[in-house]
Amino acid sequence: MIQPMLNHIQTNASLLTRSLSAVWHPCSQMKHYESFPLVPIARGAGVWLYDCDGKRYLDAVSSWWVSLFGHCNPRINAALRDQLEALEHVMLAGFTHEPVVQLSERLRDLAPVGLGHCFYGSDGASAVEIALKMSAHYWRNTGKPGKTQFISLENSYHGETLGALSVTDVALFRDAYGALIRQQSIVPNPDWRKAAAGENAENYALRCAIALEQHLQQHRAQLAAFIVEPLVQGAAGMAMYHPVYLQRVRQLCDEYGVHLIADEIAVGMGRTGTMFACEQASPLSLTLSLKGRGDKNSGTLPSRVYVRGAGEEGITPDFLLLSKGITGGYLPLSVVMTCDEIYQAFYADETAHGFLHSHSYTGNPLACRAALATLDIFARDNVLAANRDKAAYLNGIALPLRDHRAVRNWRNTGMIWAFEVDSTHRDFAQRCFALALQNELLLRPIGNTIYFMPPYIIGEEEMDLLVKRTLQVVEQLT
Repeated sequence: MIQPMLNHIQTNASLLTRSLSAVWHPCSQMKHYESFPLVPIARGAGVWLYDCDGKRYLDAVSSWWVSLFGHCNPRINAALRDQLEALEHVMLAGFTHEPVVQLSERLRDLAPVGLGHCFYGSDGASAVEIALKMSAHYWRNTGKPGKTQFISLENSYHGETLGALSVTDVALFRDAYGALIRQQSIVPNPDWRKAAAGENAENYALRCAIALEQHLQQHRAQLAAFIVEPLVQGAAGMAMYHPVYLQRVRQLCDEYGVHLIADEIAVGMGRTGTMFACEQASPLSLTLSLKGRGDKNSGTLPSRVYVRGAGEEGITPDFLLLSKGITGGYLPLSVVMTCDEIYQAFYADETAHGFLHSHSYTGNPLACRAALATLDIFARDNVLAANRDKAAYLNGIALPLRDHRAVRNWRNTGMIWAFEVDSTHRDFAQRCFALALQNELLLRPIGNTIYFMPPYIIGEEEMDLLVKRTLQVVEQLT
């Protein structure tokens, strides 16, 4: 028994050394790994990740928001094994295959009415690039070549390719490449934490929409599209806002002839409580629970419960972007859904009139099959209804955490929770990450914001552990 144990220890150390010498890790300062070592993961099962020493970590962030139904899900595994025996890949230019056709048909049936055409990419930033190019090219094809500018929200994040960075307002990602980016316009975001004293989330959202309207009035002739993360801005620290903003935005974009791009890469696929966040932008569709402005959590929106009414459809954006959870976290895939009007603007005899964009792995059969298996789980397990029960349970057991003396702005939309922690630690995020690992949790704070975006298969016992251990981490941090 001794030799296998020694081999295991040597393998663990060797993996870390080899990774640091050969792998340039994303969104990282590699020098920091000298004091905060990489975590070598050997396997995953359900909501848990296991390192090479057998220690487990509850994946409270779904591994960058992608693992909807946990790691090594048996049903998705089985679908991929079956697909491997049939077709692993074929280029989508001049060819087609059953998984991509099925997926496109099912997404068309699920998405907001009118979004009947699917164009595939490899990741979220690719989808953003596609939508920006498709919008500007549409205006060119329809005789308005001057409409080449875009607007996005303050603190928005839409990816890190050059086009996506041009509509991203996170300095950490954007500033180093400013000389390469065609800067676009930014309008105030409706994050309810920024509301004035005595102003509720809805009124603040409508006030922000006025600023958007003023910009549209002045620049409509140059504007191609407005891109927005519906309901929750992820990299802004899970900034949440009232859905009335989306209603008003749709009206304004129609009025001033500007496309609306809904970036649901992070918030789609059930994460906000509905399959797509845009569904919630319907009158009388939300019950909002507000804490009083006189307490330490002034303005808190502790929960948002969606109840669809008869005939409610939400809004239909001109472009709907999906990625991350669409394959259950298994394989890279993104999709841009759009309407027939935009599709028809490219339908012509001339090649130059078509949409000239491609990826080698566009519509990969394995990725599409994983996406189909993910949609099957949604349908067969009634996931959205189950998630409402889970959200209610977690909100109930989280009261001690929410009421902690150092916690501010507790908020929840669907299966997303977030709060700020009062702390003077300059390296708060790294310190929180390290303490969480010691407590069997994978947390990845954004600044002083701790958030939960767990896999949908999380159970009550695991939610109990998540809340209890996070409270311990907060205590240690404060």
